[in-house]
Amino acid sequence: MNDTDCSIEATLKTVGDRWTLLILRNIFRGIKRFETIQRDLGVARNLLSKRLQHLVENGVIERFLYQEKPDRYEYRLTDKGRALSPSLIALMQWGDQWCSTKEPPVKLIHDNCGSPLTHSVKCNTCETDVRANEIRSLDKFNEQKMNIGVSNES
Repeated sequence: MNDTDCSIEATLKTVGDRWTLLILRNIFRGIKRFETIQRDLGVARNLLSKRLQHLVENGVIERFLYQEKPDRYEYRLTDKGRALSPSLIALMQWGDQWCSTKEPPVKLIHDNCGSPLTHSVKCNTCETDVRANEIRSLDKFNEQKMNIGVSNES
């Protein structure tokens, strides 16, 4: 598989640095305005501006004018941006489990019923949770099954 055919590499080029992921986290949390994002993250203004522009150019967020004279914008997720939600949840829950020695600082709940959320990978056919050692990739060029970097151990 060459680099241009790797979905993970393409994703990392779009959202794969620390500040970009934290900016997206904030927008998901409803922190959408430049000044508020900058204040919350403590990121340099020029860096924040570059990251927001990159996300706009890649169709992950859109810029909306909320004030004129001076012009001020807020940033809203596109469908492409909202589709990142499961990935951000997976990163957050992985960090809660493997990078923290304390209680998680934030818990996600289902707005409709109040139950805690968990991230899982399910098979669309048999609707069961799938463990990492049960996943194989199918190369599009030769339709050969390959491991995706997980061992065959449990």
